[in-house]
Amino acid sequence: MSEEPARTAPAAKAVTESNGIVTFRDVLAIPEYRAIYASLLVNWVGDYLAKAAVTLLVYQQSDSVLLSAAAFGVSFLPWIIGGTLLSALAERYPYRRVLIACDLFRTVPIALLLVPHLPIWVMVVLVFLASLGAPPTQSARSALLPHLVGREKLPTAIAINQTTTQASQVFGYLVGATIATAISPRVALGVDVLSFLLSAAFVALGIRPRPAARSEAQRKHLLKESAEGFRLVFGSRVLRSIMVLVCLASMVVVLPEGLAAAWAALGTTDATTRGLDQGLIMAAAPIGFVLGGLLTTRLVGPAGRDRLIRPFAVLAGVALVPTILNPPPAVVAVLTALSGAAVGGLSPTLNGKFVLMIPHGYRARAYGVVQTGLQLSQFAGVMIGGLFANSYRLPLVVGLCSIVATGVLAVLVSRWPAKEEFDEAIAYATATMPPAVPAPAPPVEAQSPIGSYVPHHAATTPGETTAATKLSTYQPHHAATTSVTPEAP
Repeated sequence: MSEEPARTAPAAKAVTESNGIVTFRDVLAIPEYRAIYASLLVNWVGDYLAKAAVTLLVYQQSDSVLLSAAAFGVSFLPWIIGGTLLSALAERYPYRRVLIACDLFRTVPIALLLVPHLPIWVMVVLVFLASLGAPPTQSARSALLPHLVGREKLPTAIAINQTTTQASQVFGYLVGATIATAISPRVALGVDVLSFLLSAAFVALGIRPRPAARSEAQRKHLLKESAEGFRLVFGSRVLRSIMVLVCLASMVVVLPEGLAAAWAALGTTDATTRGLDQGLIMAAAPIGFVLGGLLTTRLVGPAGRDRLIRPFAVLAGVALVPTILNPPPAVVAVLTALSGAAVGGLSPTLNGKFVLMIPHGYRARAYGVVQTGLQLSQFAGVMIGGLFANSYRLPLVVGLCSIVATGVLAVLVSRWPAKEEFDEAIAYATATMPPAVPAPAPPVEAQSPIGSYVPHHAATTPGETTAATKLSTYQPHHAATTSVTPEAP
C-alpha cells in the first residue's frame, strides 16, 4: 500500500515479522496514531459522560422516563436520518480539518446545556445538534486511520479503537451517572466540553495536514456523492458480505442489552436488585466485546483471525439461544458477554478488510453507509424484540430470535467469499491510493559555494523540493474528465 510507512522500533518490527502478530506497542509507537487515539479516547469518554448526565438532567426536570429516554435516543438520529450525507461531507475536506471543526462545533451546544432552567425541548434540540458532528467525525477518523498506520497494522489499530470505545462506554456511563447524581449533571457536561477542546488540540498538534480526498472540481451534489457510497458497498460481493454479517451479529447481541430493564423485572420486585441486574446485563456485551477483541488481536495472527470469522459469527447467535430457558439474570449476562466476545473477536478483522477494500476518496462515505446500517439494525432488533415481548415471554422471544439469527448467520458464512476475492479487492483499492505526504524535513542551513548557480526556485531545505513536487503533482485517482463510480472488483 502506498500509505506512509509506520514508524516502528527495530526490535518490535522484528518480532512482528517473525510471528505475524502486530502488537499494541507496534501501533502505539506511531506518533500520529497516538494523537488520533488520544483524541478518540477523550471524545468518547466525554460523549458517554454527557449522555448519562443529560438523561438524568431531563428526568430530574420532567420526572418522565419517556422524555429522559428521548433525550438519550436523539443522539442516534443523525446517523439514521442523515448519516451517509454527513459522512460524504468528510470526503470534501481534509480529514484533519473535519475532525478539528466538528470538535469545536460540538462544544457550543454542549456548553449551552450548562445554562440553568432550560426547557426540556431546548435540551433535546441541543443534544441533537451536538450529535450532528458524530457522523463526519467518525467517518473522517476511520478514513484517516490507514494513512497513519499502514496496511499491516490496521486491524490491530482498529481493535485498539473499538475496545477503547467499548471500555469508554462502560466507564463513561458509570462515572457520568455517579458525577451527575452525587454532584451535578452540569459538572459532567462541563467535562464533555473540555473533552472536545482537548480532542481538537490533539488532532491539531499531532496530525500532519493531508490533501482532501476529493477536490472541488470532483464534487457533485451531496445526495449523489452519498448514493455513490451505497452503490460501492452494495455493488461489491465482499463489501456487502461484511456489512450484512456485522449488522446481523450486532442486531442479535443488542437484544438483551436493549431489553435489560424488562428482563431484570421478571424475577424480583426489589428495586435495588432490579437495578443491579439491569446494569449487569447492559454492561455484559461491551465487556465481552472488549475481551474478545483484545484476546483475538493479541494472541492470534492474521491468518488465524481469518479462519475464526465463520465460527465467531455463528457463536454470536448460538450463545444467546439458551436464554429461551429463562435463566437467572447473572446467567443472561454471561451469555450476552459470550455473544459480545464473538462479535468483538471478528470485528477488527472484518473492519480492517473493509477499510482496505475501499478505494481512495470513498472511505468516509462507505463508513457512513455501514454505521447507518448498524444503527438501523440495532434499533430494529430492540424494537422487534420489544414488540413481540409485549405479547409473549421475553426469554422465549430472545431465544427464538437468536435461533433464527444463528441460521441466517450460518447460511451467510457458508457462502463467504474466498480469500482470493478479498485479496483482489484490496489490491484494486491499494492502486488508488495517492502518494504519502512526506514528513517535514528538519531545517538545515543552506550552504552554496560562491559563484555556484542557484536557481530562483531552489529549495533551502533538503527534501523540500521532493515534498513540494509530490504535493504539487498530487492527483486523486478519480480525477477524470468523466465522473464514474468505480465498480468494485
